[in-house]
Order: sequence, then structure tokens, then C-alpha cells
Amino acid sequence: MPIFVHLPAACEGHQSSDIRIQEDRRVCHGILLTYSIDVVINDVKKFLSETQSEIIILEIRTEFGHEDPPDFDKYLVDQLREFLIHQDEHVFNKTIAELLPRRVICVWKPRKSPQAKAGSPLWNSGHLKDNWIDTDLPSKKFESNLKYLSEQPPVSTRKFFYRVENTVTPQADNPVLCVKPVTRRIHGFARLFITQCFAKGVADRLQIFSTDFIDEDFVDACVAATYARVEGKA
Repeated sequence: MPIFVHLPAACEGHQSSDIRIQEDRRVCHGILLTYSIDVVINDVKKFLSETQSEIIILEIRTEFGHEDPPDFDKYLVDQLREFLIHQDEHVFNKTIAELLPRRVICVWKPRKSPQAKAGSPLWNSGHLKDNWIDTDLPSKKFESNLKYLSEQPPVSTRKFFYRVENTVTPQADNPVLCVKPVTRRIHGFARLFITQCFAKGVADRLQIFSTDFIDEDFVDACVAATYARVEGKA
């Protein structure tokens, strides 16, 4: 889902994905159940084979209400071994060229299993943070996102990734319960949010900007902001 990522000294594109799974390694989100995680991993490998220097931040978590898949950390390492950037806070001070040929930061967030430790091929939940709130009101989410983003350290000084979600969530007391029509309410405010970040002097804190059901306008807005930052114009 997330499309905009900025790493210190980075000059190429980056992608970030939020994947949720259940006990049998099938991808799910709430009551929605889809395909095996193997499909995602194969797509990641395909993407890596078709690009040269893009970094992927791959977040995989056990969905709320489910148990961790057995030995899932070993599965991830076996599948992505040669691509994995190991958990090391010095990564935040390196350029992309210094990280290559390894290109995947895999953040595994189990519910009960032990968290990945420093030096591990996987990263733990402390390295990818957000301040998600449960609301279907675009204005409330917009203001909350600005507030929490403003409280973060600048990208250049922190040792974790921070995500801002341009999404809203269906509520039980609302007649519209489907995700897509609800979250579309906030889609049109993505450009305004980026503009406000610059206007309020907190653009140096914006690192991962995410949305559901990505459209062309969202991608264009994120690419423009990234390009301006790389060129030193923002």
C-alpha cells in the first residue's frame, strides 16, 4: 500500500508494503481472506528481478485475533535471504549504494513470537511506527496525521521508519461498511496533506505516506514530493 518513502541520502525509488497474515500463512485483513503469502513473496522477487536499486520495506504482521504462523521468521529468511538488509541502526546513515545489492528491509511483527533482535536478517516492530486512529472521518484523520507527524523527529535524525496513513476505516454505526467507498473519502486530500507538511515546516518528518487502493494521482503527488526533495527544492 504505501508508496512514498524517503531514506537519508537516497536517490532512487522505494516501496513499502503492509501485509497481514493468519495461522496458515494466508494473507488476510479482518474478515477478508485471500491467497498464500507465497504469492506476495514471489511478487517481491519478481519486482527485485525487474529493478536494480529500489529498496522494499516489507512489513508483515500477524492479523489481530490470529496466532502467529509456526516458524514464520525462518520461512521469511529462507525465501529472501540474499536480499535481506540486516537489522542495524547504522542503515539509517547509509546511502542506497552502500546497501546494495541487498534491497529488502523485512519487518516481521508477530503477536506472541519473539521479536527479531539486532543483527537479525529481520527487523522488529520498533523500527516501523505509526499513530493509526480508528475513524471514518477524513478531517479527523487528516488533523491527527499532521499532529502526530509534527511530534516526530526529522527523518535525518531518527532510527526508525514512520508511516502516515492516508486512510479512513468503516465504523459499525455507519450504514457504509465497505472499505473502498469509505477510504476513498480521504483520497482527494493526499496532495493537500503533503502541501500542509511543507507549509507547517514538518516535511522533513514525512517518510512513508500510505493509502489503500492506490491511484495515479496519489503516485504523482508522492513522486513529485520525492523528486523535489532529491533535487534540494523542498
